[in-house]
Amino acid sequence: MFIGVKEIKITDTISVLLLPLIYALVLGLALYLAKPIKFVGPKQSKVAEGAMVLFIGVLITKLAISSGQAISSIFQVGPALILQQIGNLGTLLALPIALLFGFRREVIGMTSSICREPNLGVIIDKYGFKSPETRGVLAVFVIGSILGTPFISFLSSISASLIPMHPYAYAMASGVGSASMNAAALAPLMHMFPSMATQLEAFAGCSNLLSFCFGIYMCIFVSLPLAERMYDWLAPHILGHEEKISIDDDYAIEEVKHDKYATTEELTVGKLERWATFLVLFSFIVAVGNFIGFHTSIIDAFIGMLLISLITIIGMSLERLIPWNIQAIIYISLIGIFVAIPGVPTADFIVSYVSQIELTTICTAFLAYVGIAIGNDWEEFKKIGWKGIVITLIVISGTYLCSAAIAHITLVATGMV
Repeated sequence: MFIGVKEIKITDTISVLLLPLIYALVLGLALYLAKPIKFVGPKQSKVAEGAMVLFIGVLITKLAISSGQAISSIFQVGPALILQQIGNLGTLLALPIALLFGFRREVIGMTSSICREPNLGVIIDKYGFKSPETRGVLAVFVIGSILGTPFISFLSSISASLIPMHPYAYAMASGVGSASMNAAALAPLMHMFPSMATQLEAFAGCSNLLSFCFGIYMCIFVSLPLAERMYDWLAPHILGHEEKISIDDDYAIEEVKHDKYATTEELTVGKLERWATFLVLFSFIVAVGNFIGFHTSIIDAFIGMLLISLITIIGMSLERLIPWNIQAIIYISLIGIFVAIPGVPTADFIVSYVSQIELTTICTAFLAYVGIAIGNDWEEFKKIGWKGIVITLIVISGTYLCSAAIAHITLVATGMV
């Protein structure tokens, strides 16, 4: 957070943004891999893996509270903005290509979403950190974080020049749920259509809000189940019984089922105490980071984080207490949305504190732990190589172009353009 956001200009409309969350991930990994440093090793990496399960809950809670807070605005947007969200399923176009490249279950994590922070949390929570699905989503996340912003800016300018769809459709498609990618995709459009700048900003902002608030639920309930079904259907035909190189060869799927970080253990007083300790420390780190990066009150941010932590603990406890096969992130999301809906007695109090916490700060602290945890499986990640870059670019292109196409068709059908 001390370094801040750095922008590297390539052209007038294309630039590369270096964000604090990328610094945190790289530094966390570097601390593990640096040979002279002895205090971050395999033991600390395992601790980071376990802590991430908790911190995912914090991330989901923040998103859920934002959803509840903006629920009236979301209901007011037009049909084109809502329907173009279906275009997020365009990421699945990359799945058969990934199979042809020799990936196996990694493709579920790679292609079920655009692989930003909330989707990362969903995959880790569902499959466990050491699963091939998680290595897949992390690969696309890291590559997308480095190349995604400049690539979508280039893709936006080329598409608007070559494909005859309305600028409004491209503006809506730029709302992929990432602030940096949203801005990067919008910049060339505003340069190309300056007379529509205000409208383009409005449509892009609303679209990104929808993706930000409900993209995670599209992933949980639609794209992830579809990715699993597509894998089950296509893998036997594409991979057959041939021996192909895959990054899950050294870590069998059966082992993931017994990974203690991928399973649900009974709720105990000791577990609650450990959760509370981890979350209080994490809350303090985020509050300090929020102060450094955004000059907010440390006390207010800390109170907001404690409220988020409380909802996280309740959600994770319910997963273990209620005898249904429902993930903790579902309970956390429902509670977070409800307590922040305007008119609910808790809304004003919770929103007044939580709204002061920037999601970027939570993601930055979270990804520092991810970087340390990745270190234990670094040799597996190195196997992804250039194929991972190709899949990442197809994932981004698929969601952007499919969303634009659906938005354009809806705009024309409803007579808006």
